[in-house]
Amino acid sequence: MNSKFEMEYLQVGLKIAYYRKLRGLTQEELAERIDRTPAFIGHVEAPNIKKAVSLDTLFAISSVLDVPAYKFLMFDD
Repeated sequence: MNSKFEMEYLQVGLKIAYYRKLRGLTQEELAERIDRTPAFIGHVEAPNIKKAVSLDTLFAISSVLDVPAYKFLMFDD
């Protein structure tokens, strides 16, 4: 992970957490649906951990949460 983009990774994780909760899913349920571990989702969503997510994973999350992938990449200044 490039430390230059720490804030972007943080925002992606927070958006994943937001939409997951909005859909009423637990980290475990989301992880199961995208074939990842709950620990992986926990790391992605944790504000103190900067975890990279591949496009394949982002697209899978997007599909499960029924949110266009671009919404995860719209960053606040």
